[in-house]
Amino acid sequence: MAGLEHKIPPPVIGLICAAGMYAAAQYTPTIDMTPLWKWLLVSAFALTGLALDFSGLLAFLRRHTTINPLRPEKSTALVTGGIYQLTRNPMYLGMACLLLALALYLQSPVALLGVPAFMAYITHFQIKPEERVLEKLFGDEFKHYITRVRRWL
Repeated sequence: MAGLEHKIPPPVIGLICAAGMYAAAQYTPTIDMTPLWKWLLVSAFALTGLALDFSGLLAFLRRHTTINPLRPEKSTALVTGGIYQLTRNPMYLGMACLLLALALYLQSPVALLGVPAFMAYITHFQIKPEERVLEKLFGDEFKHYITRVRRWL
């Protein structure tokens, strides 16, 4: 399975999970939430997801390092400030929040399974391989960083 490392862009994985979640919601029971709670929760998780995605992206752009998740070896800087003080993977966490918002919108308990499925795939095929590359590139600085900041939250 190592052949899948850094092969599929994480947003594509997110879209595949979203499609699976939508399909699951069409054929499984749903839970009716009151419209107010539904929209409050969906909005909160969607806005949080977007904020995480954009803050991570902006931090990379400010440090003039690659934003291409398929080519982590092109990284020119280890980004540890801003949102990266709270989570090592804000953009992936943001995508997970957007998927959670979708599951809540669909009101489907089965669709919720798309969130941990996304996180498991991204952890195994994207994050862990990225971490190996970053450790080679940034050595002790990266090793120290991962002792201070968690992978997801």
